[in-house]
Order: sequence, then C-alpha cells, then structure tokens
Amino acid sequence: MNQSLFIRNLFDLNHSAAASLLEKCTYPWEALPEIGEFIRQIGPALPENEYEQRWSGVWIHRSARLYPNCYIGGPCIIGANTEVRPGAFIRANALVGKDCVVGNSTELKNVILFDHVQVPHYNYVGDSILGYHAHMGAGAVTSNVKQDRTLVTVKTPEGRLETGLKKFGAILGDHVEVGCNSVLNPGTVVGRGSRVYPLSMVRGLVPEGHVYKNAGEIVEIHY
Repeated sequence: MNQSLFIRNLFDLNHSAAASLLEKCTYPWEALPEIGEFIRQIGPALPENEYEQRWSGVWIHRSARLYPNCYIGGPCIIGANTEVRPGAFIRANALVGKDCVVGNSTELKNVILFDHVQVPHYNYVGDSILGYHAHMGAGAVTSNVKQDRTLVTVKTPEGRLETGLKKFGAILGDHVEVGCNSVLNPGTVVGRGSRVYPLSMVRGLVPEGHVYKNAGEIVEIHY
C-alpha cells in the first residue's frame, strides 16, 4: 500500500470546505462519486450573510467576482474572493474554495478545488481534486476517461491500484505546478510540491517533491 497516495499525505484539509467528506476516505478519488450530494447537503447550511443562493443548487460567496458570459450549473459552491472569468463553464458538482481563479474558457466538472487554486486559462478539469495553491498553466487539462472505456487504475512503483471508477482525471497535492499544455491522463496523482514540465503527458504517480520532465525522467527537487 503506497501511503503517498493517502489523503493525509497529499492535502492540508484546513484549506477546503470538503474536509469532512475527504476525512472519511483513504484515497482521494474515493470522494469523487460523492461530491454532488455533499454540496447539496452543506449548501443550505452556509451562512446567508456570506453566501447567496443564486439559483437552485448554486451557492456563491458574496465577495466572489463573476464576470459576464460565464455559466455555473448546480450543484456548486463558489468560495470567498474567487474569480470566475469570462467564458468559464462550470457544469455541475463543483466545490470551489476561496481565493481561486477559474479562468477564461476553463471548464470544471465534478471537482474539488482547495483554496487558492488557479486554473486560469483554457483548462479542462474533470473528476479531479486540486490541492491548496495548486496551479495549472495555460492549456493544461485532465483526461478523465480512458479511450477503451475500462476502469481507471493508478500506476505506482508497487503495481496498479484499482479505483473502480470509469471517470477519474487527476489528483494534485498541495502546491503542485503543472506546466502549460500538459495532459494529465486518467488516474494521475501528483504529490505535494511537485512540478510538471510544460507539454508533458503524465500518467500514474509523480512522488512528492519531484519534477516530471518526461516519463523516463522524474527527478527530486533539491532546495
């Protein structure tokens, strides 16, 4: 059992409204099927002086900034001081933290974004969890369904770990940086503080504190 995949080793749960959901799980992808129902449960209990229910199943913090021409479908929660920029498409089941950026032409679907996450330009993030201060460069996307439509596995040094999920994009730990125009293939997990070079095609586990240069070159970060 690779403990680097455990929730406690990827995230500081103090930086997400989804903490109580994630605390029940061992691996973060176990929470993916529960995101929509979790939002429906906690949304009505959000403080009315802080959050406004704009329409059915959608709660938006009163300090959040929504630009024209964005779409937000429910269930969804948008946290304090978050920006949702023009052309953003939030389809459903999105729990977006505070101080986040959901950028122009960015699409979200069935996701948890911790606080201070940035997906600012032309990103697709589906069936994924992005940790505190994670950042995806322009054009970086998650691929959440395998081409053969089989169940997603996570490739680790110890072997493949079954997830039981047909749709599962990527898990980014806290402070992960993903370079521009990279593709995170189904079942990608990037450990805390790691970086992915631009134009990368990533699959499996990138350990905490490493740089992904290519599939054959994943090197430790030395500070």
